[in-house]
Amino acid sequence: MVTVGVIGATGYAGAELMRLLCRHPNVEKILAGSHSHVGESYADIYPNFKKVFEFPCHDADIAAFAKKCDVVFVSLPHGIASEHVTEALLSECVVIDLGADFRLSDCSVYETWYKTKHGNPQLLGKAVYGLCELHRQQIRAARLIANPGCYTTCSILTIYPLLAEGLIDPDTLVIDAKSGVSGAGRGEKLGSLFCECDESVKPYGVASHRHTPEIEEQLSLALSHGTSTSGVVLSFTPHLIPMNRGILSTVYAKLKPGVTKGEIEEAYANKYAQEQFVRVLPYGIFPETRWVKGSNYCDIGFTIDQRTGRIVACGALDNLVKGAAGQAVQNMNIVFGLDEQAGIDALPAFPL
Repeated sequence: MVTVGVIGATGYAGAELMRLLCRHPNVEKILAGSHSHVGESYADIYPNFKKVFEFPCHDADIAAFAKKCDVVFVSLPHGIASEHVTEALLSECVVIDLGADFRLSDCSVYETWYKTKHGNPQLLGKAVYGLCELHRQQIRAARLIANPGCYTTCSILTIYPLLAEGLIDPDTLVIDAKSGVSGAGRGEKLGSLFCECDESVKPYGVASHRHTPEIEEQLSLALSHGTSTSGVVLSFTPHLIPMNRGILSTVYAKLKPGVTKGEIEEAYANKYAQEQFVRVLPYGIFPETRWVKGSNYCDIGFTIDQRTGRIVACGALDNLVKGAAGQAVQNMNIVFGLDEQAGIDALPAFPL
């Protein structure tokens, strides 16, 4: 049995973590941490937790949580975790960071894209990128896990097998992705207000979104079979869609000469046939966010555009589950040797 702490438990990703952990068969105790709701009953903040989790929120002191917990989930904006996670803290507990502080291996790349100094660059070499389907073996022995971003999880899973098998030209990669508004977090922001985003679709972070180097680094590992972090440079454009949750990534790439539909299907099967949470759809069938909402599944579909010689591959997932909290719990299950599906095996809910 595992004692867990959730720092940032009152944000959207934190609340999703709490929901999943409350039904986890191997979780013995949960401590909810919050900077702004100390002493308040969690069920008063989120009434859906009535009669499920009515304990008060604790001060979000990561060091204090580490002394009481086997694993601490840190669900805070970038720049905070790196200031507080230390070698000494990692000797006391496993840390799974849902923020961006430990996702990139190069400190200068992090500081360039996130416009802030990294608080503990010496830990970057010890952090494991927690995309479970790609790095399961390393996760098992990890003390610091960098939980991937939502756009990145969807985009990487969608295209990784094709790069790994050398079926596409990496120089032609273009990713067009769309996210529900919960991806912007629970904080008050003008662009996330109902009247500002309803009945509209808008691109943002064009040619500058912070998930870009994360996608490039992981896809470069596919290109070089895990031996290098250079090679892939791509165009990534995210869009905000007026729905609560969900990610849809559409990836375009030029196929290498002579590549067939069968080879593409074989590449996906080789990578994902044994993966519970990745569902590759029949040829020409494309994923929809409504069929993954509330679940830890990522659905992938593709077609070949014979006229242009390109593949068009689409991936869909729930940004708060497989794109955040669900994947974090999946990482916890792996590192503690639990059933990998424990607590996150729910079917997608429809309608939702």
